[in-house]
Amino acid sequence: MGARTSEAARVLLADDHVDVLKALQLLLKAHGFRTQAVGSAAAVLAALREGEYDALLADMNFTRDTNSGGEGLELITQVRALAPELPVIALTAYGSVELAVEAMRRGARDFVQKPWENERLLSVVRTQVELARALREQRRLEAENRALRAEGAVPELVAHSPAMRALVELIERVGPSDATVLVTGENGAGKGLVARALHAASERRERPLVTVNVGGLAESLFESELFGHVRGAFTDASSDREGRFELAHGGTLFLDEVGNLSPALQWKLLRVLETGEFERVGSSRTLRADVRVLSATNADLRAEVEAGRFRRDLFFRLNAIELSVPPLRERREDLPALAQGFLERHARRYRKELQGFEAAAEAALLAHAWPGNVRELDHAVERAVLLARGSRVSAADFALVPERGAAAELAPTTLLTAERLLIARALERHGGNLQRAARELGLSRAGLYRRLEKHRLERPEARAE
Repeated sequence: MGARTSEAARVLLADDHVDVLKALQLLLKAHGFRTQAVGSAAAVLAALREGEYDALLADMNFTRDTNSGGEGLELITQVRALAPELPVIALTAYGSVELAVEAMRRGARDFVQKPWENERLLSVVRTQVELARALREQRRLEAENRALRAEGAVPELVAHSPAMRALVELIERVGPSDATVLVTGENGAGKGLVARALHAASERRERPLVTVNVGGLAESLFESELFGHVRGAFTDASSDREGRFELAHGGTLFLDEVGNLSPALQWKLLRVLETGEFERVGSSRTLRADVRVLSATNADLRAEVEAGRFRRDLFFRLNAIELSVPPLRERREDLPALAQGFLERHARRYRKELQGFEAAAEAALLAHAWPGNVRELDHAVERAVLLARGSRVSAADFALVPERGAAAELAPTTLLTAERLLIARALERHGGNLQRAARELGLSRAGLYRRLEKHRLERPEARAE
């Protein structure tokens, strides 16, 4: 079952009574859930083969006048085989300790008896959805970690440009330490990828890398998300829950958008960074977690400190080492390889046979200022892959908005850089064959010679045409 963290949870409801299904749908819809209702065990299995769900709320009896629970128990067994990570919540009007125990033994995550109490049912569904999503996210992170380890110390970082080569060298030097690292850079520049590379280069690479966008957390959820909570700590806290610090124990915790923390939350984060100690919400028991902390921001934290909006002591705790990720406009030598990597990935995803970019398309990519950095490039290539009709992506497949303001002032320099890179890549592709490179670029051989001189590019040795 795939993760559905970016949208409302989808719950599959199974009961042979239409009125029960309608009541469940009204209740869950009113509290932000999406639902699909089916009336038989066979329909449950068919729905799971066709779609993805965050939880299954299933009656234990589907045949009228039957109250043994045998049908529901068999369904649980079948669901566990078909979708092992899907949380199953058993629902029956004939609850008993024995049936509940057997349902849980078969793989149900919880048990609700009819007639249900709305708050109890909602709490169970929320808890199971949350736990299932947390488990899927953790497994996804572990899979990422395994992939990163297989790819080497600094995975996926394209570093043909001097700026990125310098950054990679710093990652290789800083990665093996346990020092806190503050990763800075513009939105979309790749700060998260740098954090993953730091983790992969560390002695903690076999342990989890846990990421949390602290800048996007509501103040009421901050402590619960980072430090966890115990059952009964607040409404809907129906079970104990580990926080991100506990989940990252022995590994790395990446705090994204740390510059957006409020003063109150800055103090709470500082305390755990200074002592390594924290308490779950609702508990007085002090816990410790052995984690390496990485953080990222697109804000100028030094200016925020001077303005009194960010704690100086927290800044120093987070900033033993600072790594600055250069914007894409300062690493244009990396553009072709980045674009090709995105093209290959999206072509696989959308099952399209594409060999690369036309020369004019490469020129358009190299000339664009990319204010949205690598993230913008990724989205632009994805769109172009979807629109491409031929075997190569054309310039028309990109919908790049003309630059204005400061970006427009950079246009002449950007175009010269683009032309130089384009010529160098064409020569590389054709093994120095001037005739073929000129043909691809739409130039005469004499025109190509003139551009080689203008850009001070070495003429390749004469090749057989």
